[in-house]
Amino acid sequence: MGSEVPLPKWTSKPCIMGIDEAGRGPVLGPMVYACLYCASSYQKPLTSLEFADSKTLKEEKREELFENLKANDSIGWAVDVLDPRELSAKMLKKDKINLNEISHDSAIGLIERVLKMGVLLTEVYIDTVGDAGKYEIKLSKIFPAVKFVVAKKADSLYPVVSGASIVAKVTRDQALREWVLDETAENMHRNFGSGYPGDPQTKSWLKDHKHSVFGFPTLVRFSWGTCNPYFKDSVEVLWESDKMDEDGSGSSRGKRQLKLSNVGFTTSKKKSEEIESSGKGRCRFFEARKLEQVTHF
Repeated sequence: MGSEVPLPKWTSKPCIMGIDEAGRGPVLGPMVYACLYCASSYQKPLTSLEFADSKTLKEEKREELFENLKANDSIGWAVDVLDPRELSAKMLKKDKINLNEISHDSAIGLIERVLKMGVLLTEVYIDTVGDAGKYEIKLSKIFPAVKFVVAKKADSLYPVVSGASIVAKVTRDQALREWVLDETAENMHRNFGSGYPGDPQTKSWLKDHKHSVFGFPTLVRFSWGTCNPYFKDSVEVLWESDKMDEDGSGSSRGKRQLKLSNVGFTTSKKKSEEIESSGKGRCRFFEARKLEQVTHF
């Protein structure tokens, strides 16, 4: 009942929430953050629902519990699915966002979403990411009206976090099962194992699905250090960007090159092999081909 309208009457009374994630470590697929919330008065019945840390449960049991909580009118839930491309883009952008920050932002987004729905959240329990004390202070500053409990292994300590753990894990598993590969190479297959870096099946899949120019399929988090060894024999690529003025003309401040060595592409170190801008705002590629910018066709 994650997004049903109107809200149940119990949401106007003090409520608790648990937040947990699934898929933080794998090199393949999305990371999923999930929250589960209910009235504070429902905590005792919640303990009878057999929720537990999703990692301790078999897949069949997790899916059974997920179906039960979806049918339970006394429970609400929501998820945030972070695509592997989004994860890598944030971690490799100029102003890098590390995985802990991404995780914090996702949890904060879930809290904001539920509050905006009109749920009276008074307590939130979260499995920690980074220093528990600093994380708790950060959340309390953003949401001063909410009491936060940030703890290690919260998914095994608090049933409301255990429930969120199940939602996150089942959602990620389903996303992987239904994942449609954007790439269409003939030799592509879905036998990628668990997606964890240490899984032999995952390692074999990465090796078989590496392209020397285009890298990995979009299922792969190419910002993970796990990917680096696979690019030792990759094609060297130099990316160049001319800094443009507001009026669209070239900047006269010289050259600026974008190096993507962190994603498997390496740049040539030989100055004689570098492709440089002319310094006059026009890339040599365009000048050599006498290409001009047009505004009317």
